[in-house]
Amino acid sequence: MTFGLDPLADKGMEGIDAFQTGRVAKAVEEGESHLSAMKDAILRAGDRALERRVDSFASAARGLFRTIEGDPGDLTAARKYLSVYLMGAHDATVKFADHYAQTRDASARSDYEALLADLETTFAQKTTAFLSNNRSDLDVEIAVLRDRLKLDH
Repeated sequence: MTFGLDPLADKGMEGIDAFQTGRVAKAVEEGESHLSAMKDAILRAGDRALERRVDSFASAARGLFRTIEGDPGDLTAARKYLSVYLMGAHDATVKFADHYAQTRDASARSDYEALLADLETTFAQKTTAFLSNNRSDLDVEIAVLRDRLKLDH
């Protein structure tokens, strides 16, 4: 009892901010909610190819989610992707699905597919940028430690 209820509760969690981790979990949950709503909406269009296309975009978005979960410090930079862009994608999907289910408008379908392609590319690029930034941080840390080791010899 001297050390509290569980003195080992944070073991192995050095440098992890519980508040930031909670914010990431909430942002990812909201993002997943938008993706789920997109999936539900596109089902109304009755087009399996579009369903697969939405799944492909969702996969790219989830790649960004996993990257942010791995480094919660990137949340601020990714917030617009996890909320604004996903909400916009959801809204566009709902409107498109309703329109397409009634009209089978090929032009609208083409525009919607182009939107999904742009979003998917942007999400994938952002994920890569975050991962390369993480690598840059690692490279800097390694360089600093190697310089310190040289000074000690």
